[in-house]
Amino acid sequence: MAIELEKILKEARDKEASDIHLKPGRPPVLRIHGKLYPQDHYPVIRPEDTEALIKKHLTPIKLKELEEKMSADLAFSFSGIGRFRVNVYRQRGTWAFAIRAIPPFVKTIRELNLPKVLEKLALEDRGLILVTGVAGSGKSTTLAAMLDHINRIKTVNIITIEDPIEYVLRDEKSIIAQREIGLDTRSFADGLREALRQDPNVIMVGEIRDRETAEIALLAAETGHLVFSTLHTLDATETINRIVSLFPPYQQEQIRSQLASVLRATISQRLIPRDDTFGRIPACEVMVNTARIREMIIDPKRTHEIADAIADGYIPYGMQSFDQSLFYFWKLGVISKQTALENASKREMLELRMKGIAGGEGGKNWEIFERMAIRESRDRLKGG
Repeated sequence: MAIELEKILKEARDKEASDIHLKPGRPPVLRIHGKLYPQDHYPVIRPEDTEALIKKHLTPIKLKELEEKMSADLAFSFSGIGRFRVNVYRQRGTWAFAIRAIPPFVKTIRELNLPKVLEKLALEDRGLILVTGVAGSGKSTTLAAMLDHINRIKTVNIITIEDPIEYVLRDEKSIIAQREIGLDTRSFADGLREALRQDPNVIMVGEIRDRETAEIALLAAETGHLVFSTLHTLDATETINRIVSLFPPYQQEQIRSQLASVLRATISQRLIPRDDTFGRIPACEVMVNTARIREMIIDPKRTHEIADAIADGYIPYGMQSFDQSLFYFWKLGVISKQTALENASKREMLELRMKGIAGGEGGKNWEIFERMAIRESRDRLKGG
């Protein structure tokens, strides 16, 4: 019996699954709220089943890519079901599918329970904003929310370069052109270079994967554009070091200076399981590039100090550390004490703060963060 892909995807949508895995030798597997659940009411998938899906759903261009690279990225859309990001890959001589469900609507920054400062950052006129985190941490969703915020408020030209296109953005006040790697342009670097000739105000490049893309992104930000992108890094310090490491040693001092000049903010996030309801919530570290942090970016011996500067920076910049974010959600009753401590960057320090002991990182600023952040956000925290 052939795989009924649309039936599986509809069930995944109904169960609020984030990912669907189709692999020969076992039935479909859904990832729901971070955990994997085999769907044993379906038959075991055979190699010929995934081969049939490839023949049915891949375009000639994607078939060629699959043949050359043994892997291909694409998107599926099904009427009445939704849109999905797909990776087809080779494993043990057979083809498998990893499918990510894309929500039908772009949620706002507030609906996603992201820090309020992201609304302000999205409206910057120029510079570089990086959203970071491991795979599956919600980077694309956060970027879509920030672009949507711009789209509803400002009249600008927004160009995105994606692999593949995930959220479909509709023109509101802004003009939006979405370009897909392999369909509309050859690579992130090519798409970014071409975007500079397309009269953009805002450019979103799906990921900085190499030196060439990083170089053009920095140039675009330096020449007056607002540039968004992502990296698979855990926090601001690692993000700075990762970008610098893309360049040869003789160029790194120049890159640190350039990055210090154009970087506006980094938003690093992790999805944390909620204890008050089903689902997960984003714990975020937000670094806003201040004069103090610029000095730490330029001097490699001081880059490790960025974490302390973030913890001190809630007033007046809206910065927050991961542990402050976890502390905040714990105080609101969204996550348990155990969940907060399991995900903390500095577990001992966070535990002291939970006991009301004002010691360690942040000191007095923890109290300011707790008082103001909870007061500002208690009335707007959403479910799910």
